[in-house]
Amino acid sequence: MRYRYLVIAAAMLVVAGISQPAMAIKNFCDVFKKECLDNNSNKEFVAEVTKEKNNACLICHQGKKRKNKNAFGAQLSKLLDKKKDAKDTEKISAAIKKVLAMHVDPKDDKSETYADRLKAGKWPVGTLEELKKEPKGSKDSGDTEKKEKEE
Repeated sequence: MRYRYLVIAAAMLVVAGISQPAMAIKNFCDVFKKECLDNNSNKEFVAEVTKEKNNACLICHQGKKRKNKNAFGAQLSKLLDKKKDAKDTEKISAAIKKVLAMHVDPKDDKSETYADRLKAGKWPVGTLEELKKEPKGSKDSGDTEKKEKEE
């Protein structure tokens, strides 16, 4: 009987050790989905975002490490504090709307906005394949290996 409890406890520890903690703030993601995906007429894009577990994270992040934010996520992080604003849905919604109105290329007022990209069924920054890759300059991107070989 004790052996059975020991096995169950060990299995739970293994599962807890393997699972990755969610780095993105769930409420940020929920508000984004409500604001931008629920009413999006491009169903193929919505399906692509929600198809895989980590695809939705790539709206704001890049690569496997959630500390790497893409340009859209970087703009949001300037407006929101993950600890203070995590439960303030009104502030999250206002910040998302403000960033969606921004131009993808801040130096070009004629460039498309993040909202334009979402409506057209595009990711806010780049393509899904690009967003899955680690950004240049991160430890996992391979840039450090290239620099070491060059030296």
